[in-house]
Amino acid sequence: MSDLQGRSILVAGATGGLGAPISRRLARLGAALTLVGRDIGRLEALGLDATLVEADLSRAGAANRVVAQAVQAHAGLDGVVVASGAVAFGSAVETPDEVLVDVFTINTLAPIRLLRAAAEHLVASGAAGRHPFFATISAVVAEQPTAGMAGYSASKAAVSAFNAAAGRELRRSKVRVLDIRPPHTETGLVDRAMFGQAPRLPEGLAPDAVADRVVAAIVDGERDLPSTAFA
Repeated sequence: MSDLQGRSILVAGATGGLGAPISRRLARLGAALTLVGRDIGRLEALGLDATLVEADLSRAGAANRVVAQAVQAHAGLDGVVVASGAVAFGSAVETPDEVLVDVFTINTLAPIRLLRAAAEHLVASGAAGRHPFFATISAVVAEQPTAGMAGYSASKAAVSAFNAAAGRELRRSKVRVLDIRPPHTETGLVDRAMFGQAPRLPEGLAPDAVADRVVAAIVDGERDLPSTAFA
């Protein structure tokens, strides 16, 4: 079990439907938080004692900047939670190229850039015996690609594959890479789709319940959290 008291943790997408409840739970456990979002006003509205960083992680260079600010603010980095993401709907043959590029940039490339930016600091944390981790909120569609959500499914499957390979590479450095694939959750993301209309979806899980499970996995040292772990 990992004690999060005083641990430097960066949460990307901290104002989102899962990012906010996860951030609150990490704060209650005593983590030293760096919260990242695209709107500083929404970050401030969380009311948490944290370093607040306004950034658009789809921009090249943003990952390096937010990691550097977390390290400077808290004298290192022990964990990262990527709770940011975007969804687009539409068939495999009809979704426009520009939509696919945006979805992959946000859901796949941004987490990859964050891991690469954070890696040296997480390795240093591991060498100090601080149980570092890098956790990404993926989605059940990474396991079960869904008709009408081909681009979104592919972007999530891609980041899950990257996490699996990176986790094997970083394990010897005592850095844990945690891939999290919850079932559909009622975060309101489907109402903010970048493109298209959502197919018929089952009733989603409550964000608070998913956040509880995610934080438990972080604390308990889990390395993989498939959709079945949320049953």
